[in-house]
Amino acid sequence: MTPVLVRQHLPTAGPVPRTDPGARARDWSEIQERMLVPLYEAVYERLEVGPGTRLLGLGCGSGLALLMAASRGASLTGTEPGSPERLALARERLLPPAGEGHARGDVRLTGRSPGEAADAETPAYTLVTAFEPIGALAGDAEALAALLAAAVPLAERGAPVVLVGWGPPERCATWDVLRTVAGPDALTRGATGDGGTGRLRHTLRDDLEEAAQRAGLVLDGSGRVACPFGYAGVDSAVRGLLSTGLFDTAVAATDQDQVGKELAEALHPYRRRDGTVWMPNVFRYLIARTP
Repeated sequence: MTPVLVRQHLPTAGPVPRTDPGARARDWSEIQERMLVPLYEAVYERLEVGPGTRLLGLGCGSGLALLMAASRGASLTGTEPGSPERLALARERLLPPAGEGHARGDVRLTGRSPGEAADAETPAYTLVTAFEPIGALAGDAEALAALLAAAVPLAERGAPVVLVGWGPPERCATWDVLRTVAGPDALTRGATGDGGTGRLRHTLRDDLEEAAQRAGLVLDGSGRVACPFGYAGVDSAVRGLLSTGLFDTAVAATDQDQVGKELAEALHPYRRRDGTVWMPNVFRYLIARTP
C-alpha cells in the first residue's frame, strides 16, 4: 500500500499546531507513506520506468517512491523543501553513510527548489512526478502549478509529468473521517481566493487538468488506482492520519490528544474484527507532457 493525504507543509493561516516534527515525519515514513504504493507501481509500469529514466521527484517526502524507482534502475533527483525531517529520512533510505549500507545508484536529494537544485551540468529529466495528492486543501492546486512551472524547464521536450489527486469523496472513506473530525465549517467548495489557508475543501474533477494547464503542460492521459489505507490498529491509524497534516487546523484549535481521540471514534466504522483498520480510497493520476 503508501501517503498520503496532503503534506503538512502546505501554507496555513493561524497558529502552528503543537506537534513534534521529527515524530510526525517518522510516523509518515513508518506508517502512512506506504499507502500509495499501488499508485506508484501503476505509474512506473505505464511509463516503463527503468535504467534510462532520469526522474525528478517533487515533494519526495521520506523517499519511498524514489526507492521504488531506484529499484528499477532509474537515476533520481528528489526535492523536499517543506520538511527537513522527511528529507533526512529519505537520505537514510537512499544515501546511507559509507559502511552502513549500499548507495542506490545515481541519487541526488535536496531541500531546495527544483531550479535551485539544478546546474548547467544536470542532464534534462525524462520524467517528473508530483505524487503528493491535491484536492483536499484550498490552494493546493495553485501551489502545485507554481511548483510545476519551476520544474518544467528542467525536463526534456515531451517528457511525461505525473500529477496526483484525491478521487471523488464518495469513493474515499478517509473523507468521511475528515468531515467527522474537522466538521462542516472547515470545508470550502473549490477555489475561494483565500490564497491557500489550509482549509479543507471538496475535491473537484478538473483539479489536475487545471494545474497542468497553468504550468503550460499538454494533457496526455489519466488513470485511477485503488489505494486503501490499512493499519494494524486504531493507534497506528491515528498516528498515520495525523502525520498527513490534514488535521492541523483542528489540532491548532484544540490539541493533538483531543483530535486523536476524535479520530479514534471516527475510525470505528472501519475497524475489522481482528482490530485492524481498513479504509477504501481511490486516487487519480494525470499524465501531461512538457511542450
